[in-house]
Amino acid sequence: MKRKLTATVLVAASLVVATLSAVTVTARPALAATGPAWPIDTWGTPKDNDNVVLKWNEQLLSAIRAYPPKTGPTISARALGVVHTAIYDAWAAYDPNADPTRPDGPPKQDPNDTAGKKTAINYAAYRALNDLFPSGAGQFPAKDAYQPPAALYTTLEGHAPPAPGTTVAGTPEWVGDQAAGAVLTFRHGDGSNQLAGYADTTSGYTPKSDWNAVVQWHWQPLCIPLVTSGTSCPTSTQSPLHPHWGQVTPFGPIDPTTHLPPEILPGVFHPPYLPNGQCCDPSDIDQALRDTSSLTDAQKVKAEYWADGPKSEFPPGHMALFAQALSRMHNDTLDQDVQLFFALGNAMMDSSIAAWGIKYQYDFWRPVTAIRYRYKDKKVNSWLGPKLGYGNVLGQNWKPYQLPTVVTPAFPEYVSGHSTFSAAGRSVLLSFFGTDNFNAKVTIKAGSSQIEQGVTPGKDVVLSWNTLTAAGDEAGMSRRYGGIHFKTGDEHGRALGKVIGFDDWDLAQKYFNGTVTP
Repeated sequence: MKRKLTATVLVAASLVVATLSAVTVTARPALAATGPAWPIDTWGTPKDNDNVVLKWNEQLLSAIRAYPPKTGPTISARALGVVHTAIYDAWAAYDPNADPTRPDGPPKQDPNDTAGKKTAINYAAYRALNDLFPSGAGQFPAKDAYQPPAALYTTLEGHAPPAPGTTVAGTPEWVGDQAAGAVLTFRHGDGSNQLAGYADTTSGYTPKSDWNAVVQWHWQPLCIPLVTSGTSCPTSTQSPLHPHWGQVTPFGPIDPTTHLPPEILPGVFHPPYLPNGQCCDPSDIDQALRDTSSLTDAQKVKAEYWADGPKSEFPPGHMALFAQALSRMHNDTLDQDVQLFFALGNAMMDSSIAAWGIKYQYDFWRPVTAIRYRYKDKKVNSWLGPKLGYGNVLGQNWKPYQLPTVVTPAFPEYVSGHSTFSAAGRSVLLSFFGTDNFNAKVTIKAGSSQIEQGVTPGKDVVLSWNTLTAAGDEAGMSRRYGGIHFKTGDEHGRALGKVIGFDDWDLAQKYFNGTVTP
């Protein structure tokens, strides 16, 4: 039976999540639910005594930050999955029980060879990162602000890495080389089209709307920067980002046709249909206008903090920052972090696959298009621009709280990627640490806004989250404050991500325990 109502969708997904969480949580030292909140911005900073998994995770995030136009949420999410799978497979060779993800990787090694295990991990991470972000390549040119993976490998091992395929058989470097090579060979054919710059050659997608001509309910490419209605576009218009991404091979059980995990029935998730099942209910548009009207400093701060991560590592990388901070707080071992980031990285990758598949399945328009269309020639409350506050404008001139040069993302709205990534990350972190307790905070300094520099916020704002769920929900809500997503896209993304996170955690457990069914 097809369920049409949002409330029914969320209840159904919540029941799935509740069932999964009851059977998959791993006992770990719990964070306190109350008391003074701990500063995630402090614990999220790299430390000299970080284990090599944390160091390579930070190296990956540094690459994402160095090349933001070349990465984005999709490529970043897949990179997290690929790098940490290569690391995991190198580690699994030294674990007597763990199954590798690829059958053509290295054979089992001495489980007591701790130094060899670290070297194998270092080489696997180096090779995977160098493959994803090749230094000096046209897509990833050398930058002074970014040191390529070979530099970190040399620091960790005391010598430069040998070229892939030239490592000496039987050495730890060879183990890492074989592990990463098997993963990369598989991922080169996973549908992402990595070797051709991630170009879309298979989807056949063409936007139904043009930048200056709207087809109702469908995604509209925008002029960059956003222009006043009725004027020409002086620069360029958006191109859709990765319409083929829903066909990328996932880690977990995502249906390539529906883009859903098996617990969610087809027909449950869709844009806000009317009670008769027809597209679409305009109440989401009205809600989006209310969500974005006269934002407080705290709401503006939330919109900016969650937008692309604190340092432009995008939402998947933001979840990795949370994992880094929690790992440092718990003083996790290398073995524990291999498992944590393996599950988290693949949950981020699968979230991108599911969310992008659904996005291009429904091709749903963004609030900036819908509000301007629905309220054309009617007065609405709108943000007027940096440091100009809010006021009444004609609907076709409404604008979201965004930098003028950073317009609404270049892909359809439904479902929210932010909500999916954040909820999936929450599920993995909850499962790994055994609690939803978080009790973390971050302090946003007065005047530190990138959109309204020197003005917003008027005084320091502390964002705090008692639970991981609260943090994930705020990430989703932040995109509604920023005029990027609708209520339905946010809520369905949260439910989708929760299920993906638990599914991938369950599958990761089978790899750890050596019980994977080929």
